[in-house]
Amino acid sequence: MAGPAFHDSDDDALMSEINMVPLIDVMLVLLIVFMITIPVMHHAVSVRLPQASAEPLTPPPQAVRLSVGADGSYRWNDEPIDDATLTQRLQHLARQEPQAPLHLHGDKEARYERVAQALAAAHEAGVRNVGFVTEPAGHTQ
Repeated sequence: MAGPAFHDSDDDALMSEINMVPLIDVMLVLLIVFMITIPVMHHAVSVRLPQASAEPLTPPPQAVRLSVGADGSYRWNDEPIDDATLTQRLQHLARQEPQAPLHLHGDKEARYERVAQALAAAHEAGVRNVGFVTEPAGHTQ
């Protein structure tokens, strides 16, 4: 009794496709594991933060204009003053905290000696913030 020969001609071919079922199973298992463990891993750390109170900032003081006229006269914020009053006001300005800036306006016709005297008086009084005010070249009033 001879039976039919066992021939497997189609089964010998190589399978060139990737079997996706095991890969999908592994991904689903990992997804479930991560979904369960992530909420457990959340650690809340209690921190007691310091309390602070913010005070409003004080506006900077208004700048003082000291002008030296062509005739050598002084003006404190456009108010005429003499040398003794200038010294008193500069000392008062030096005691202020925060100290207001002093803007020195010197007329171009004024003697340099008067401008230097005002600058020296400000230095002796203790005024720390002195600025010279000039006009751009070619500017006329």
